[in-house]
Amino acid sequence: MAGISIHVLIFICIIWVSIHAAYLNYSYTDIQRMMSDSIHNALPAIYIFILMGMVIASFMYSGTIASLIFYGLSLLTPTIFLPIGLILCCLMSVATGTSWGTVGTVGVVLIGIADAIHIPILLAAGMIVSGATFGDKLSPLSDTTNLAAMTAGVGLYQHIHAMLYTTLPSFILALCLFSVIGWQLNGSEMPIEQISAIQTALASLFYLNLWITLLPLACMLVLSLLRFSPTICMTCSIVIAVIISILYQDKPIVEVLNILWLNTPANTGIESIDALLGRGGIYSMAWTLILSLMALALGGILYQAKFLTVLINSFISKIRRVGSLVATTITAGLVSNLGMGEAYISIILNCQLFKALYTKLELNHAILSRSVEEGTTVTTPLIPWTTAGAFYAVTLGIAVLDYAPYAFFNLLNPIVSVLMAIAGIGLLKGRR
Repeated sequence: MAGISIHVLIFICIIWVSIHAAYLNYSYTDIQRMMSDSIHNALPAIYIFILMGMVIASFMYSGTIASLIFYGLSLLTPTIFLPIGLILCCLMSVATGTSWGTVGTVGVVLIGIADAIHIPILLAAGMIVSGATFGDKLSPLSDTTNLAAMTAGVGLYQHIHAMLYTTLPSFILALCLFSVIGWQLNGSEMPIEQISAIQTALASLFYLNLWITLLPLACMLVLSLLRFSPTICMTCSIVIAVIISILYQDKPIVEVLNILWLNTPANTGIESIDALLGRGGIYSMAWTLILSLMALALGGILYQAKFLTVLINSFISKIRRVGSLVATTITAGLVSNLGMGEAYISIILNCQLFKALYTKLELNHAILSRSVEEGTTVTTPLIPWTTAGAFYAVTLGIAVLDYAPYAFFNLLNPIVSVLMAIAGIGLLKGRR
């Protein structure tokens, strides 16, 4: 917008909304508390922001990312890259329950491979986000999955069972689209010389024994499956990656510890690889973190001063049919994300607002929790100023609005859900 920084635009919005809140007799202290409460509620996400910066940097220095790219270049071709990449991201996100961890590890690898074999990186980014969202929505380890079930008052696995009705058809459609696009890339010639040059450059920088370099990723995966918190999983994987960097990759200890603050580009002579291997570090998350904090502050005022509640209630009062209810629930989730910049608050708000209406229409509350997730969890990566959108953009190096048209799963899932509700499919009636 006229070249104005999004941080400044959100700051202007905070001032504007604060003035209206003051007009409604909220004091300065009240408004400040609203912003602080919103940021406090999102602290787990902020911790993950900081840790993911260190995860990415340490995985770069330990040779984990380099090994995956090295061997991935030998296995993936343009024809199968998109569908196989989607499945890999889905499996990773379901197993770990974290879309951020998937994007920050497997996603970074796939972006590097896509660039090397001449796959459009916007397509690759859309595929990565689609796969990461699939697991974040469906995994029993996911925080948003657990939060939606708890807030709607349904069992976790009842919630997951309800989501299967709409999630699997959406995934199959997305997989078909990526497969068709991949098939159209069948005529693309593999840049053999470029791939060989990249592999040679990686081998000159790192020892690439998979049994050693994949230990940090294996640690994260195993601890996630054992249901340790994401912060513990990431911290342990960082420690292992640092040890490997020092003892196996022969990197100076001071250099290794400093890259946890800010990584620096490699020196292979291949610009794209140098930039990729230079990603990560706490400081690299600063732009994203500040944006998220400001968006959360704005969301806190909109939520606690009840601006969003009034807006959404104006839609709720007109609902009479199930299809309209599901569509409105999903739309309300999107509106909440646009206003508050964080899925957690949106999930809580919309479960509370719509619960009575789902009861009135004698709908299973698992349909409520499913619809809320399809309006919040699924749409969060498509909005630049949300915590997820900002994180994906900085991690993948691609603007949200550039990859969003290719995040087929995220775009299709809400549509599939509404169409199925109108058709009366998957409503689980009589199973409250």
